Amino acid sequence: IKVDAPMDKTRLFEKAKTLQGKSGEFGVLGAVAEIHPGPVVTTYEFKPDAGVKYSKIVGLADDLALALEAESIRIDRISGRGTVGIEIPNEVRETIYLREILEGEAFLKSTARLTLALGKTVSGDTYVTDLAMMPHLLIAGSTGTGKSVGLNCMIASILYKSTPDEVRMILIDPKRLELGVYEDIPHLLTPVVTDPKIAANVLKWAVGEMEKRIRRLASEGVRNIEQYNNIVRAERAPGEPGPDEDLRPLHYIVIIIDELADLMMVSSHEVEESITRLAQMARAVGIHLILATQRPSVDVLTGLIKANFPSRISFRVAARVDSRTILDSIGAEHLLGKGDMLFLPPGSARLIRIHGAFVTEKEIARLTAYLRKAGKPTYDDTVGKTERATEAAEVDDRDDLFDEAVRFVVQSGQASTSMLQRRFRIGFSRAGRLVDMMERDGIVGPADGSKPREILVAADYYETVDNWQK
Repeated sequence: IKVDAPMDKTRLFEKAKTLQGKSGEFGVLGAVAEIHPGPVVTTYEFKPDAGVKYSKIVGLADDLALALEAESIRIDRISGRGTVGIEIPNEVRETIYLREILEGEAFLKSTARLTLALGKTVSGDTYVTDLAMMPHLLIAGSTGTGKSVGLNCMIASILYKSTPDEVRMILIDPKRLELGVYEDIPHLLTPVVTDPKIAANVLKWAVGEMEKRIRRLASEGVRNIEQYNNIVRAERAPGEPGPDEDLRPLHYIVIIIDELADLMMVSSHEVEESITRLAQMARAVGIHLILATQRPSVDVLTGLIKANFPSRISFRVAARVDSRTILDSIGAEHLLGKGDMLFLPPGSARLIRIHGAFVTEKEIARLTAYLRKAGKPTYDDTVGKTERATEAAEVDDRDDLFDEAVRFVVQSGQASTSMLQRRFRIGFSRAGRLVDMMERDGIVGPADGSKPREILVAADYYETVDNWQK
């Protein structure tokens, strides 16, 4: 047996012997050819004898875990070799710190602005990837398996790699727990969004921004954001101030949703439609999505969403059916937790097991405090407010009753078509159009079945309306 690393060889050989013996007891004959110790698990390369079916080996996972006194065992084919990798947890698990990954050669040499530092592979190699190449990422995992820490590592990777002029973020956190620490950093395009109804409007805004960028790229005859930015930089003479708004380089926009299930509960159709449109078309214009959920059920991860997110990460899940929902494959139910993940990279059907990096809340707080000192955020006030075709059309199409209706709705604290009909003695279609205009302007939330629409602006909003009229 060949052993890769200088560990306790006696203990490794004992386990290999037990593994080989127990496999034989269950009618799976073969031999352990090589042993590859890693930071969290040790991979035993098992070469089965002729005539032994792979499915029979996979079926031994629970029996071998019991025999080897292991928490869980994962079995997978090893590419390009006639062997099967049996991954057994180490008795002493190594902690992989984010700093180690960020200071590693792979991360430092990466020129991608959206480089994500994920962790280490089972063999101990640093693993980084580029979000722009994915171009969107779906993350799932049960509570307490390291999903939020993994999300923090990804955000920190982007913050270390890119300036606010290069990458801006929209953070949507319906749980109000995880992403609040990033409030007021200069990379944010809008304050952290915690209201699911406002989040639905933010996604609509992103679709509008995508369409605007697509038109801009088409006018320059280019196919992606990098080509467009190269043209803009070439046209700008050295030392001169930046050109007008339309000819500035475009920044990447990364939209991170920490709990997709909460959004789908409030307005599933609108959220699904916006996410699907962004996933299909936003790659070329530099808008990328990272969606995370702890409930990988089919009503959250719909077929339409999954079809447009080829890159996925699963942390440990409770059952085999959850693993199939997120990865279209079993295996995530055998992970160890604490950041242990299976990654489905873009353009590949082979899962990669990665042990996620660890970053403490205190380290994230120090990072964000430093960024706040370095610069203040410049928020885009249009985020969350869906646009009309043009500003002129917005003025022309505004109903004569609109300002008065807004004042009435805000003061009464509720909005409904029937209420406007009674108050202003107008028809159903005109009252419905007024409510739709308020929703587009971000004054009221989207319809939610029989429940009244939520008022999204402060009680003194009518004073702003008076200023518009002046």
